[in-house]
Parts: sequence; C-alpha cells; structure tokens
Amino acid sequence: MPRKLQTSLIKSLGLWLLFGVLAGCASALQPVEHDPALAKGLAPDSFFTEQAKQHLSADLPDTGFLLLNTGRDALTVRAALIESARQSIDAQYYIWNDDSSGRYLAGRLVAAAERGINVRLLLDDINVAGKESLFAVLNGHPHIRVRIFNPARSRSGVGRFLSLLLDFDRINRRMHNKTFVVDGYAGVAGGRNIGDEYFDEHPALNFRDRDVMALGPLVGDMTDNFEAYWNSQWSYPLEQIYQPQAPELAASARLRLINETAQAQAFKTMPPQGREAAETFLENRFAGLTQAPARLVYDVPPKDPEAPTDTPKLTAKALYELVAEAETEILVESAYFVLADDQLKEIREVVKPGLSILAITNSLASNDLVTNHSAYVRWREEMLESGIDLYELRPDAKGCKEWVGNEAACINGAVSLHSKAVVFDQSTLFVGSLNVNLRSIYLNGETVLIIQSPELAKAVADDIRYSMTPENSWHVTLDESGDLMWQSSDQQVDHEPDVGFWRRAKSRFLSWLPLEKYL
Repeated sequence: MPRKLQTSLIKSLGLWLLFGVLAGCASALQPVEHDPALAKGLAPDSFFTEQAKQHLSADLPDTGFLLLNTGRDALTVRAALIESARQSIDAQYYIWNDDSSGRYLAGRLVAAAERGINVRLLLDDINVAGKESLFAVLNGHPHIRVRIFNPARSRSGVGRFLSLLLDFDRINRRMHNKTFVVDGYAGVAGGRNIGDEYFDEHPALNFRDRDVMALGPLVGDMTDNFEAYWNSQWSYPLEQIYQPQAPELAASARLRLINETAQAQAFKTMPPQGREAAETFLENRFAGLTQAPARLVYDVPPKDPEAPTDTPKLTAKALYELVAEAETEILVESAYFVLADDQLKEIREVVKPGLSILAITNSLASNDLVTNHSAYVRWREEMLESGIDLYELRPDAKGCKEWVGNEAACINGAVSLHSKAVVFDQSTLFVGSLNVNLRSIYLNGETVLIIQSPELAKAVADDIRYSMTPENSWHVTLDESGDLMWQSSDQQVDHEPDVGFWRRAKSRFLSWLPLEKYL
C-alpha cells in the first residue's frame, strides 16, 4: 500500500476513533433517580390564603388573575412574592441571567432561605453554561436546592459544542416552561425569563412580554408542573454536574449577595423592601384580580428524550382545540411564528367561514435571533396564502413607551416581541410560554394558562390590536404579482425593512435549510 494512502487511512481512522470517543462521552450522561418527592403542602393560614379569603368572591370561580403587562410589574411582583413567602418558593425557568435583575432576585431568594423558606430552583441547561457559579452559591445554602434539566455532559468550550452536536436528539428537548410559585397558592406563569431585558432594565433592547399572576387553588397545578420536571430523571442536582464551591467561600458569596440586593437602588422602580412593604404592595394588586374559569396545561418531561418528536405536545393540542372552536376571530401574538404544511392544512380544515386570523410576530429588524426569523421566512408566503393576516413589529414602535417602563431605552434602543398569547373570539385567553412555532409544538416543554374571561381576553386583544397599528408594526401582504410588501405609517417597501443587505441575505440563506422544527 502506498505510504501516502496508508498515512491518510491512519489519519481517517484516528479521526473516526476520536469522534467515536467524543460521541460516547456526549451520550454517557445517564438518567438520575430521585427519591420520591411529594409536592409541598399548602402553608396553613398563610398570607396568600388570607388574601384569597379577602379578595376572592365565593360566588365566582375560585382563582383570580392579574395581567402583568410591563417588565416593571413583572419584576416587582416577583420580588414581593419572595418577601411575602412563609413556607416555600418554587421557580422554574428557561433562562436566569447573571445580571442586575437576575442577581437581585437570586439575592432575595437567599434572604428568604435565611428566614427558613425552602427554595427550589429548576433551570434548563441550554443557557446555564458560564453562570453555574451564581447557582452554586445558592445551592450551597441548606434551604436552597438547584437542579438543571437535561444538561450537556461537557460544560464549556469545544467539548460542550460537541456534546450538543453528537447528542443532538436528547439536547433538543428543552424545558421552556416558566413558573414561579410561592406557598403553593400564589404564582406567576407566562412568557418572561429572568433578566434585565425581560424587566425593562436593559439600556438597549427590551422585550414586550406578558405574564399572569394567579391567586387560588389553580396555582396547585403550577406546583404539579414544577414537580413533574423537578423529579424527572433528566433533572440533575447542580452538584452532580458542577464542582461545588468550598463551603466558606459560598457562605461569604451569599452574604455579599444579600447585602448587594438589600437595596435595589439601581432599578428604575424600587421593588418593595421587606415583608410589610411587600404585603402592602400585593394587597393592592390582589384587589384588582379577575376571577374566571381557567385551566393550566403543561407538557410532561420526556421519559426518553431521544424518542421521535412527530406528535404535537399537550399544550399544542389544547391550542388546536381552541382554534377548531373559534367562531369569529383569532388574534395571535408570538415572538416566533412558524406554521408549516401540517398546521396550515389543519387550519384550512377547521376554519369556519367568516373566521379571521391575525398574527403579529417579530420583524427581521426587531428579532433577537436571525436563525429563528429564517424559519418564519421559509413559511411566510404560505401562511399569507392560507389567509393569515400578518404583522411584524417595528423595533422603533411608538408603543414602546407604554409597553416598556424605561423611556430612555425606548428612545435610545429598540423593542422586541417576546410575548406568547392568543385570544379567541374576545372571550378566551391562551397565554404562557408556548410560541406558535414548530419547536414549541413538537420539542419543548411548555406551560399555558387558558382563561375563560371576556374582560382579560379583551384587554389582551386591545393590546395586540394596538401593536398592529401602522406606527407599531409593518403589515405584510402579497401584491397582485404574489410578491411580498411591507407597509407601515411612513413607508411601503418590497424587502424586509430597516435592516441591511447582509442581515437579509443571512436570513434568506438560512430559510432555504429545512431547520424550522429546531429553531
């Protein structure tokens, strides 16, 4: 055999062996067995049960709801819930940033643990890398436990990239659910993660988002949702995948974190400080609750993350059912919006004469992820041809000053859509973590509230309609030749507006790739 050919074969064999070893390492992460953990019992005569007696009428459905439409409200409510806790706090998030708001809420969780509150923090792994040290500080407290859902075996660098690549099927099953429950009776569910851009605190880019605070027995279903993931065999105690800090160093870091967050002077709006101020704050919010029939739907974590993903999840099925029942109008607000052949066929089969479907999503200019926008681009014309009326948010939307409690950021920065809500016939509100896209339909775990309330549905519908006005969005249509057109209050163009050629080219190139299910 020629020496050059022999050398080439040896190199090729070596590379295959190397990838084989790496693949073995990437998939070697085994499911973990937890001791059976029962849901936390409801704290007897807690502040929240007393508030329910005071503010919820016995003649109406037993759970009350309040829309959290600005990041300021969302941050202050979460902070007040922490300060008012008597027994337990369960927080479940896709993203928890190590920034001002993320550290503030983390510090208040430590302060709550110092009062004896049991804190459980459950995070998806996809955004944890590089932030483990913050969560290790929390996890070292005897009253705080942190678990990571579906982690990559390698934690950083090339090894992490290869873990994601070589264990593709498992890693693609993400926990996108977002719930925050205190004492089993008060909670928040919706679209927001934890970070400055979700709470109107980022100087350049803030998200238009939406949460719902709930008070009453339905919050117990949020706990069930949390428990399902907390006890999943793919949820790992942090200490199993990240080296714990020395106890004395962790204790010192927790003390600094408490002191750092004792006064939230850096925020545009000061969260309530201490239990008395927090309870007064919440009492005022609870006075505005709307009682309505409702249910919580969540996707259970997969027992086998490598199993086929060609069946819609429970939350998506609930959405399909509501679409089939709609009579006059469906209003969609979704950060990422992708309906492909199967979904469009289903819509055509169930849609009733006279039913209008209007949807607003991000424009290429307002989207935080060009990759996700490319999936929308791949199906945009088909969605228009199927009768869906499309609007794309402008990054300079005039409504920013109403949606984002940070006027300077609206003047000097941009707004992006992160909300996930659908309104049916101005009577039913579907709101939570589910984007109306293929990833949420087939791959992610999601949590949604379905609230039968004309009052709340109309409030969200009015917000969505306002976001569709020409000063806030571009109306996307097909002209007589079948070409795309964008029109707003001050322009009409035949290409994606307010972005440069290369960004448009990147989005268009990616749209040729059949990756929409994974974006």
